[in-house]
Amino acid sequence: MKSVLFSRFFILLPWILIVIIMLDVDTRRPALPLTPRPYFSPYAVSRGGARVPLRRGSPGRDAAKRNESRPRPHPEPPLPTIYAITPTYSRPVQKAELTRLANTFRQVAQLHWILVEDAVARSELVSRFLARAGLPNTHLHVPTPRRYKRPGLPRATEQRNAGLAWLRQRHQHQRAQPGVLFFADDDNTYSLELFQEMRTTRKVSVWPVGLVGGRRYERPLVENGKVVGWYTGWRADRPFAIDMAGFAVSLQVILSNPKAVFKRRGSQPGMQESDFLKQITTVEELEPKASNCTKVLISLMLFDLECLSVLRVWLSKIFPSSLGSRVAHTDREG
Repeated sequence: MKSVLFSRFFILLPWILIVIIMLDVDTRRPALPLTPRPYFSPYAVSRGGARVPLRRGSPGRDAAKRNESRPRPHPEPPLPTIYAITPTYSRPVQKAELTRLANTFRQVAQLHWILVEDAVARSELVSRFLARAGLPNTHLHVPTPRRYKRPGLPRATEQRNAGLAWLRQRHQHQRAQPGVLFFADDDNTYSLELFQEMRTTRKVSVWPVGLVGGRRYERPLVENGKVVGWYTGWRADRPFAIDMAGFAVSLQVILSNPKAVFKRRGSQPGMQESDFLKQITTVEELEPKASNCTKVLISLMLFDLECLSVLRVWLSKIFPSSLGSRVAHTDREG
């Protein structure tokens, strides 16, 4: 009898151990919270006690509404493009002066260089130079008629007009972006501050120019933010007694006045600036830049007889004996 009981006990023993192990594992689990889950009714109770079904919007739509309610930052207006029209001609210092100009332009944001050669075709020297200049550019060419190359006649008229024609043709069939045009002769030296000043031109802006007209500088005279006269060394009675390097024009003004060009016929020497500006603005509308035209941010670098004469006067005051006489002698020989 005992053997039968022991045999049955050993048969049931593994099952008893399995049950004990399962109970031990189950007691180690964390107990579930006794609080019931919250219940969200799909109905809302109205004032009269009736249940009204709720309208559930998608999370994406609600997020979009929240984003629409937030004020969006206004996009920054595009930076006006500065178009620099530079007439140039072949001479020993041409590449050196173009290099100096390119080194300045590379530091100006959003600038397009329009280089116009006084030639019947594009020269290889200028073409190679522009290919390596690293600047947005347009290379044009137009020759000056031989009859207009006599001393005393205005220079670079055809080249500046070619640059104006290119600008108008480019923006003829498209909406013009904000832009400013100025005439950058290749023998000028510019301060980078000048480009910041001219970029805000609304119509026509003006500023002083150094080493011009036989003086250290010429400038518009400004009172209460308006141009009232001119400090100049030559013909102050000109309508706009200003140098070609002393003003900038809004691109919109150029496009709105398609007939405004530099004239050959009827234009006296030294009057091209006035003849051009009279077609697009008045003195009262001029916008003084460079701290009301009190700062010189550009200088001419014309080492010709006129500049040598000015240099002779300066040096004769500083060195009244030897050096001043040498410069005077060089002036006579030139």
